[in-house]
Amino acid sequence: MAEALAGRESFLSQVRADLAPFPGRAALTWRIAVLCALVSATAMLFVTPEAAISCYLIIFLMKPDAITNIGTAIGLIVLAAGIVALMVFIIQYTVDSPLLRMATIAIASFIFLYIGAASQLGEIGGIIALVIAFILTLVDLVPVGDVVSFGLRYAWYMAAMPMALMAVFNLVLGFFPVSQLRQTMLTRLATTADAVASGAPGRHRPLLELLRADNAALEQQAGFAKLLALVGRPAAMQIAADVRASYRLMLAASALPETMDPARREALVASIRAAAEALEADRAPPARAVPVDPAESDAEREVLRALDIMAGAAEEPVVTTPKAPFFFSDALTNPSYQRFALKTTAAAMISYLIYAGLDWQGVHTAMVTCYVAALSSAGETVHKLVLRISGCLVGAALGVLSILFVMPHIDDVGGLMVLVFCGVLVGAWVSTGPERISYGGVQIALAFLLTVLQGYGPSTSLDAAWDRIAGILLGNVVVYLIFTRLWPVPVEWSARSHLKAGLAALSRLAALEPDRRANAIPDVALAECEAGKAAEALDLVAFEPADIRTTPEVQADLRRASEEISGLARSLYLSRSPMPGVSERLDAITRMVDAEDVQGAGARGEAEQAPNHAPAMQQAGTV
Repeated sequence: MAEALAGRESFLSQVRADLAPFPGRAALTWRIAVLCALVSATAMLFVTPEAAISCYLIIFLMKPDAITNIGTAIGLIVLAAGIVALMVFIIQYTVDSPLLRMATIAIASFIFLYIGAASQLGEIGGIIALVIAFILTLVDLVPVGDVVSFGLRYAWYMAAMPMALMAVFNLVLGFFPVSQLRQTMLTRLATTADAVASGAPGRHRPLLELLRADNAALEQQAGFAKLLALVGRPAAMQIAADVRASYRLMLAASALPETMDPARREALVASIRAAAEALEADRAPPARAVPVDPAESDAEREVLRALDIMAGAAEEPVVTTPKAPFFFSDALTNPSYQRFALKTTAAAMISYLIYAGLDWQGVHTAMVTCYVAALSSAGETVHKLVLRISGCLVGAALGVLSILFVMPHIDDVGGLMVLVFCGVLVGAWVSTGPERISYGGVQIALAFLLTVLQGYGPSTSLDAAWDRIAGILLGNVVVYLIFTRLWPVPVEWSARSHLKAGLAALSRLAALEPDRRANAIPDVALAECEAGKAAEALDLVAFEPADIRTTPEVQADLRRASEEISGLARSLYLSRSPMPGVSERLDAITRMVDAEDVQGAGARGEAEQAPNHAPAMQQAGTV
């Protein structure tokens, strides 16, 4: 009983933490809601069908960075035009043969899902497969001429209109990289100051979470600032250096000894907070006020060096990570890519045959769900299904209540815009949170929009809403059965793939001369990030079917490997002399990562190792 209460309290605490505000969350949330309201109004005024799908594109694709959003919008407009042109050709050759059309759906779906899984194309492959399959399933429902001349044109409108609005909106009200990076660095500095002041920075959870965030994405944002000349070249170079220095500061602070002299600890905290205050006021941080002490630790020396760089001191040449090729090295040898594409295609085709056989076109969201919910491992897929179902039910409830109590009082597009804003605001708040809940927020907003946006004005009909919700639930059932019964992949292998990526970065760091390791922030950050992703993957073990679930002993070994990678990365980074026993520690971690779960091998049956690039297999559709 006590354990159950403790578990429930832990779950509630996690939910509260995931829903709590953080810098930038409210700003991104209201921007998404406003943009969805504008998209819905535009769809009503220009009679563009499926306004809910157009709004969904905004919710799914909108990011905090305006440059990324503008680039995504332009890219998707071009991609949509290319797909429409391709569909004209495909429809002409398959319109007279339902069998040929089904074969085309299956082949195109498999090819694009496979390419997306085995390359840097990632989720875009799933989007292309979904659009091709969805359009071809509509051929039998309307005259051929209408499909080619009107249907494809409106399909392009559905994507181009929201993307054009997103580009313009971000030009006017978006967060540009410089302001985003400043806010991120302020968060890093404030968290580091709090961690050092606590006296136990190595056990300060918020600091450790920031260390495992994706630093490469921030360096990319800094690159945009330089490439697009958003600031002068010297300022752009300093911003890039500050991004690395702020990570360097966190990394070194996490290794500060708990026995550090209190006076020096207070001086460090004061220097970090002074740097944050200067950055917030858009000034260069002041020179550090902490005196040099011959007895200072390596970690303290690195903290001070990071503050010096942020104050304008020259940064040493950066040791970069190798650029990844477009296709993964095991694209042709790892069967998991093909199996993932085959399972997703099979689930989509089964869903289509079910609703086509029942002549129930209203549940077409079943096929769409298969492309959206499929992930590389069974645990990840089931976790996403749980988020999709729970989000769908919450959003549907909001939508039904709106139809019953709000919609009768709305008689124009303006009132509908207000309703869309309020409903999307709820879903967007959740979707801008941590990854473990964000997809649930997307589904809350989508189910709400599917319910309230029907036709080209306010409507009180519930029929279409029930059909679409039923389709989502049907698709979830099909995906669950396929991904847990046909070549199920345990979460264990996703964790192993992340750990191997972290080990690769760690090996490159260990191979450097000790005096160059301080310049290898990209590899240190990558090792920390991959170790964090492995730990997050292992948190999904509870969602796996019992017959493929990893044993507690193996889970413990993999979590220990994650902690070892993080610990060794910090030790190597801070060392300025050869470290004895590094090869042995790397070998020990490698054995933990490569070791097979002998006790569970029989239970896994045919489950095989997942690809070494699990994140790229996380497919996400556009509906």
